[in-house]
Amino acid sequence: MTTTGEEHTAAGTGPWWWVRWRGAVLDAGLAGASAAECGIEGIRFAHDAGLPVPVGVGFGLLAGLTLLLRRKWPIAVVLVSIAITPAQMGFLMGLVGLYTLAASELPRRIIGALAGMSFAGMLIVTFVRAHQGVVRGDVAMGDWFVPFISLSTALGMTAPPVLLGLYVGARRRLMESLRERADSLERELQLLAERAEERAQWARNEERTRIAREMHDVVAHRVSLMVVHAAALQAVARKDPEKAVKNAALVGDMGRQALTELREMLGVLRTGGLDARVQPVPLAAVAVAAAAAAAASRVAGDSVDGPSLSELDELVGQSAAAGMVVDLSVEGDSPGYAAEVEQTAFRVVQEALTNVHKHAAGAKTYVRLAHRVSEIAMQVENECPPEVGAASSVRLPSGGNGLLGMKERVGALGGVFVSGPTDAGGFRVSAVIPAGGG
Repeated sequence: MTTTGEEHTAAGTGPWWWVRWRGAVLDAGLAGASAAECGIEGIRFAHDAGLPVPVGVGFGLLAGLTLLLRRKWPIAVVLVSIAITPAQMGFLMGLVGLYTLAASELPRRIIGALAGMSFAGMLIVTFVRAHQGVVRGDVAMGDWFVPFISLSTALGMTAPPVLLGLYVGARRRLMESLRERADSLERELQLLAERAEERAQWARNEERTRIAREMHDVVAHRVSLMVVHAAALQAVARKDPEKAVKNAALVGDMGRQALTELREMLGVLRTGGLDARVQPVPLAAVAVAAAAAAAASRVAGDSVDGPSLSELDELVGQSAAAGMVVDLSVEGDSPGYAAEVEQTAFRVVQEALTNVHKHAAGAKTYVRLAHRVSEIAMQVENECPPEVGAASSVRLPSGGNGLLGMKERVGALGGVFVSGPTDAGGFRVSAVIPAGGG
């Protein structure tokens, strides 16, 4: 079956080989007109051939009705029109058949061959009829009239329908191509929108994790020290008032530092445009959602001036002031690291010291930092905690996310993180971070 245009509709509801009822009605009307034309021309054909008029009319009607098959078998319609050309009938069928043939998806060589046959048949028949008219004296023209009228008639009966059919077929194929391309583009946009929404959701989750990690780092260490100092303050309040006043001042300083860092982070969250509400967006804007979320994450991360390794002595001093025995050793000179590397290294040491306060109060702790050519290495190791003592009586809550947060921080920069108990009953935390931050 050959497609001619009506078949490209979304759903077929017409009878038989028609996709739509409108196409069936059109073809029925054309076939009726062609049958009427061939029936009338069959009268003259019957007189010329010496046949009964009803036979000529019936033959014309039957031949004209073949135009009803033009959408399914356009080749057969064109061949029938060529076959009845000598009888001087089927002109409408020839025009419509050639148009349908040229507009179909048939190979160009078949269309060219049938159009050539139709042109040759019309040229010969017209030439013979015109020559007979000149010979009988019906037409008084020069010798040029017969070939001119023959060629003009043949061209007029074949070239316009073929050219129009080729144009309509090419336009139809172009429209189909554009429609398919538009459908494909719409599917791709939908897929991109889904992926963008997934990336945006991933970016939001990453941002929530990062914020939770920063909040944990800011709060856990200082609050842990505040709890330790509060316990010490309670123990020495009556025995040593001066030391109690000193511990109270330390608790106040640490509380103010914790509040300052929290205010800075909350200020970034307010000004960074991080809105927890998910608003519906147009399809064109969804493609940039992930990039916007990632950019917001970077802005929020870069806007906070995080700690650096230069504050490591102060960090160790705070733990020492809380009663922890801390031994700090640094190897090599710092070549100057990226801010994220120094911040991560500081947070690892901070969280490790916080864990010592929580789980091994009173244990001696060793903090080792090594500056190497292309990396920075750090290790925090505590001895086995004492079983008795005032320090050991302090109980601090633990969320269980400290080690996981340290591992995620170091892994995000392409580093290696290892933690675990030692043979002596203590605990060791080790990390190596590339100098360039991965």
